[in-house]
Amino acid sequence: MAQIEANPRGIPRAPFVEKVEEFVAPGEIESTLRKFQEMAQKYRFMETHLLQRKKSLETKMPEIKKTLDMVGFLMSKKSADEPIETQYELNDSLLAKASIAPSDKVYLWLGANVMLEYSNVEALELLTSKLASAKQSLSQVDEDLEYLREQITTMEVNTARVYNYDVKLRRVKKDSNRE
Repeated sequence: MAQIEANPRGIPRAPFVEKVEEFVAPGEIESTLRKFQEMAQKYRFMETHLLQRKKSLETKMPEIKKTLDMVGFLMSKKSADEPIETQYELNDSLLAKASIAPSDKVYLWLGANVMLEYSNVEALELLTSKLASAKQSLSQVDEDLEYLREQITTMEVNTARVYNYDVKLRRVKKDSNRE
């Protein structure tokens, strides 16, 4: 069985049709066009999914950086004996004052209404690894999007070439019927 070429994350490579007359069997033009259009639609669906994932990653990364900076700030103030005076947001337009005693523990929201206590060092390690993972994922998504754009273009070119071949065959047939 032939191995299908794909990128590192398994997105298959679109075949490029060099010689349409050798690729398409007589009477198979319509089914070939449908297959090519279906493949292009699948690539567009994957592209939409990756664009959503990219947007999600681009939203999460600043939040992770902000939390990482805050943990670093709290670690730098841990040696001071005086509490940190701050304000926090209760809702969109209401702030409250708080006094935070120096501590070697922080609480991180993990999502789905889950908050866990971590030591400052553990939180720093966790957030650093999450940020590195998000950066790597974003890089892979960008790479996959570029790859998908190439595959979509290839399928559109293939579709146009098969369609033009069909038009050419119809003209030849029409001209031969006139004679």
